[in-house]
Amino acid sequence: MSKPQNTLSQSVKISGFGLHTGAEVSLHFHPAEADYGIVFKRVDLDGAPEVPALASFVTHTERGTTLEKGAAAVSTVEHVLAALTGLDIDNCLIEVDGPEMPIMDGSSLPFVSVLEEAGAQAQDKAKQYFEIKESIRFYDAEEDVELIAVPADEYQVSVMVDYGTKVLGSQSAQLKSMNDFKSEIAPCRTFSFLHELELLLDHGLIRGGDLNNAIVYVDQELSPEKLEKLKKAFKKDQVSVKPNGILDNLDLHFTNEAARHKLLDVIGDLRLVGAPIKGKIIASKPGHKANTTFAKLLAKAMKEQMQRADIPAYDPDQKPVHNVTEIQHILPHRPPFLLVDKVMELSEDHVVAVKSVTMNEPFFEGHFPGAPVMPGVLQVEAMAQAGGILALSTVPDPENYLTYFLKIDNVRFKKQVVPGDTLIFKLVMTEPIRRGIVKMTGKAYVGTSLVCEAEMMAQIVKEKNK
Repeated sequence: MSKPQNTLSQSVKISGFGLHTGAEVSLHFHPAEADYGIVFKRVDLDGAPEVPALASFVTHTERGTTLEKGAAAVSTVEHVLAALTGLDIDNCLIEVDGPEMPIMDGSSLPFVSVLEEAGAQAQDKAKQYFEIKESIRFYDAEEDVELIAVPADEYQVSVMVDYGTKVLGSQSAQLKSMNDFKSEIAPCRTFSFLHELELLLDHGLIRGGDLNNAIVYVDQELSPEKLEKLKKAFKKDQVSVKPNGILDNLDLHFTNEAARHKLLDVIGDLRLVGAPIKGKIIASKPGHKANTTFAKLLAKAMKEQMQRADIPAYDPDQKPVHNVTEIQHILPHRPPFLLVDKVMELSEDHVVAVKSVTMNEPFFEGHFPGAPVMPGVLQVEAMAQAGGILALSTVPDPENYLTYFLKIDNVRFKKQVVPGDTLIFKLVMTEPIRRGIVKMTGKAYVGTSLVCEAEMMAQIVKEKNK
């Protein structure tokens, strides 16, 4: 059973300071219509330009993930996106009055809390997952970073980190169910090594930080000069190192909080795929650059999967809805002009039918006999016959009706059809039937290759003598 998409029940607001700019910034989370996705709107800029939360708009990954489209740029979006993902929110407009998300306490929990105040609202459209059906791998040999997506019944994430330091060592974390995101992952704060922190401070890139929104692992000797620099930067009278190797004024929520935060970042960055994921992500030493590169890889795979989803699967062992004898009770056509052998699927708005193309077809005798190719007009006729079966399935006594095609538009032939091919037709009604007029789109495949497509309009007419 498909799950509905979700948005917020009401608008909510949260404010804080950007980690790197130190500027105060406010976020307004608003409900959005189905299929809207997640979109950031820079309300402080002329025209209030927008940037969708999609991997194709990633421009920078240093110290956080930055999205940019035209004049709109927003940075450090990963904690916000992780919160939306953890609460299963599909559609949301985020108005922001600055270039950077507020760092808050360095985790996703403040965003989770305010979003929970808004509440979730189910929508009238089904959630469209990106289901991992086969393994997808990204590996950066230079950085020794690896991310793999494998099939699973629900979204799961496993992370391993190792930065070659004694103070942190090797850590791992896993999330088996997104239901545990709030308690197990959302509270985990960002972290930095002392040497990285010093570099950021020297370049004026950490103006909104304090010892309460970042775990600082001390990976080098803390000299009196460095202590003074840290006290000044964080506006503290005293700064010291705890026995576990981190700066004081902060207690770890979990012994493996660093790995859990990296898992949080993976969830946030992979929200940029553009759809909820159904599968397991295994990440080794992930970072924003690798995460977003992997998100682009997954987005490409999702697009290809969506394109293939329209291709009807044909199993010759499957019992047909109608065999050729039954088709002759529906259509007035007879061999050699009956060009549909089986109907495999039939619903109120679509039909899937099959035609086996053999060398003994009568048209091959005179149509390019030295290089037999099925005439394009007969491919369209076969498609039309399949459409006729769909149209006549809407009346209780199809044997008393005929289907006349009134118009065929936008016919395109993509590939030759030759003896030995099996044509698979899929026709879909595009509008409800009105006054006997049927509008549908049709596509013909050989295997997974599209060979012909057209738009058709027909009329169902009752025979006067019946």
